[in-house]
Amino acid sequence: MHLPRWSILCTLPLWLMGCAIAPPPTHVAAQAPAQWQAPLPHRGQLGDLSSWWTRLNDPLLVQLIEAAQNVSPSVASAASRIAQARASTVGADAALGPSVNTTVNASRSATKPLSPAATLVQGDLQAAWEIDLFGTQRAALNAAQARQQGAQALWHDARVSVAAEVANQYVNVRACALLRGLAGEDARSRQETARLSGLSTRAGFTAPAVDALARASAAEANNRLNQQLTQCDLYLKAMVALTALPEAELAQKLATAPAPSAQIAIFSIASIPAQALAQRPDVFSAERDVAATSFDVGNAQGQRYPSLSLNGSIGAMRYRSTAGNDDFASWSIGPLTVSLPVFDGGQQNANIDAAQARYTEAVALYQAKVRQAVREVEEALVNLRSSDDRMADTQTAAAGYQASYDATQARYKAGVASLPELEDARRTALAADTNVIALQRERLLAWVALYRAVGGGWSGPDANTTASTATTAQ
Repeated sequence: MHLPRWSILCTLPLWLMGCAIAPPPTHVAAQAPAQWQAPLPHRGQLGDLSSWWTRLNDPLLVQLIEAAQNVSPSVASAASRIAQARASTVGADAALGPSVNTTVNASRSATKPLSPAATLVQGDLQAAWEIDLFGTQRAALNAAQARQQGAQALWHDARVSVAAEVANQYVNVRACALLRGLAGEDARSRQETARLSGLSTRAGFTAPAVDALARASAAEANNRLNQQLTQCDLYLKAMVALTALPEAELAQKLATAPAPSAQIAIFSIASIPAQALAQRPDVFSAERDVAATSFDVGNAQGQRYPSLSLNGSIGAMRYRSTAGNDDFASWSIGPLTVSLPVFDGGQQNANIDAAQARYTEAVALYQAKVRQAVREVEEALVNLRSSDDRMADTQTAAAGYQASYDATQARYKAGVASLPELEDARRTALAADTNVIALQRERLLAWVALYRAVGGGWSGPDANTTASTATTAQ
């Protein structure tokens, strides 16, 4: 029994609905904690985190970060990936519309021995359009757009990374300069003590063993100064590699730059982890990769269903010979072609499985990226609070040991204290001053780490745009 034609047409929409693609969710839960476990810095002021270093009142740091970002290969590579992703998006968008090609050919021939030669000129304009029945090409476009957004976010992430790396090296350079000055003062003081001790020993007022201790102490201080000079030189060369500035010019800028100010707090962060992590470009890029792989699954699913294509052409031909000229024109619409995959040995199912596996991997990487981001923020907060808690005690200890050294030195000059007592007091005071500088360095590095951990002030695309893209894909 044959079904009426109208019944077949009525059931066609139901059949097409059954063929609709069903990709996995484009968004997955971030699994971020409800709140930070480490205490937040409350004395900071919320400012433009994307250029937080300008709030340190250090023009040289701003100049160095800009120079490093301009020559960074990671920033250049990220910009190249944006261009590649943009080109892929344009190609996927073009696939949704028709394509038009033109051909022109000319020939001259003689069909019979006695007939005159003739010239044939022919031109054709051909159009082809594959109609996106099941959203296959739309899914490919959405995947390309998601990857382009991810590439743009990674460009910001590269700039944030470079800024943080330069800031770390800059903190090391400035701290090394302070330690170098401290080591130089200590070496000069011990050299003077050794000189006076030598004079006293030669005059017979000081035992040779005491003079040997003074000379050993001076040699130790000089060795420490040389080690510090070497470390500062290594930091300088690392900064040269980052900024591509000439070493002599950079050394001159660092030598003439004012001392960095003691900054209590640089910025504050959102108290809710999900809000803070939304400002991390690498987390956003990983989330966009989840969406892109979801669209890839939809694209692979759509390959199993029929495809519909429409062709058309317009042509013109001129026939010229000594017998006369003739012009012809032609046009056609069609054929309307329906292509239905029948047997491919399981290739399309394998493509779907592979796309689904890539989606599963993207989800796992995204959730791991969120956990890593939470860890980095928590560690930076812990280090920042630790440095704050230890700062007062460290400064008090340094002031106390310095007072003890000054008193011991006065007693030594008066002949009441011995040289071993003086050297012990000097060594303790030097260690305390070194701890103050090291703690200041640790605190600034914790701020830089926190800046890096919360994404450097980057903010993603408008949420309405992202929601609109997801709705269109669905």
